[in-house]
Amino acid sequence: MIRIRDAVIDDLPAMLDIYNYAIRNLVATFDLEEQSLEQREVWFYKHGENYPLLVAESEGAIIGYCCLSSFREKPAYAKTTELSIYVSNEAHGKGVGTALMAVILQRAAQLGFHTVISGIVGGNEASIALHKKFGFGFIGQFREVGFKFGDWQDVHFYQLLLEKK
Repeated sequence: MIRIRDAVIDDLPAMLDIYNYAIRNLVATFDLEEQSLEQREVWFYKHGENYPLLVAESEGAIIGYCCLSSFREKPAYAKTTELSIYVSNEAHGKGVGTALMAVILQRAAQLGFHTVISGIVGGNEASIALHKKFGFGFIGQFREVGFKFGDWQDVHFYQLLLEKK
């Protein structure tokens, strides 16, 4: 069974393992060098009440996480948030992304966000399918904006307008 809960600092080593795997093996992040625990602590503390950071846990192990982040710094963007989801390699295809997405979107609505934006690297069909499942629509792409693994990568943007509750 997958349990979704707010992340705590003790979850950070497991979250770091998931993220560093993505750095080494996937284009899901444009970081090129593995992160240290200290670097991820800084990232961790940027989240909190207005920008939740959630983990997916199964049998006591962290198998994924997601977060909301500031979309842009200008005040007029305050009701827009950016979504990120990472799932451990061992848990792909087991409903972890769906479970995380359901809870983080509920939290986004509760926090009063109007729109949620996700940037997805071209070719990440699993992430695209997950976003479409929750009603996100394709709104455009930046072509060849990241260079990773010897190739230029496009970033596709998906957006969900949250219903007013």
